[in-house]
Amino acid sequence: MLQTLANLGEFLGGLRVIDDDIFAVIQLRQHREGKQREIALELLRSFQTPDFAKALLAVYNMPDDLTKQEIETNAGEDMHLVYALMTTWESLGILVFRRELSLSLVDDFFSGPITISWRKLKPYVLEERKQQNRETIEEWFEWLTDQLRRREAKIPPTPAHIAHQSWEAKETS
Repeated sequence: MLQTLANLGEFLGGLRVIDDDIFAVIQLRQHREGKQREIALELLRSFQTPDFAKALLAVYNMPDDLTKQEIETNAGEDMHLVYALMTTWESLGILVFRRELSLSLVDDFFSGPITISWRKLKPYVLEERKQQNRETIEEWFEWLTDQLRRREAKIPPTPAHIAHQSWEAKETS
């Protein structure tokens, strides 16, 4: 009888450890989801600035296939904003690679702007790498673009107003 109680105690202790592990996994998942929401809100705040919009418009309005010099001339006094835009995409690439930010979230927010920016600014980056003898210049911007293109090859981009046209809000009380 004493042995049975000891075995039962051991079994219940084991269940307690499993229960604690499950609780820890749930807590970790909730923490990560909360972190993703925080990052998404921070992305929104940091990118909704006049300078960010000005940089993006400057890039969008550039013809394709310009040289580095032509890009600098085309951007004019806004070249520093264009450079800031590139380093922003670079930073997002690092965050996605380190899994601090999901590729899916970046895709939802910026897949178009990132891929268009790379298409327009690739000659600038490649020439800058050559001039500086440094292949790592804007390496994460290029990497992020590659990831987004790979994702789009598997899941073609569908505009939200089409992909989610049957979406309905959940009412809360």
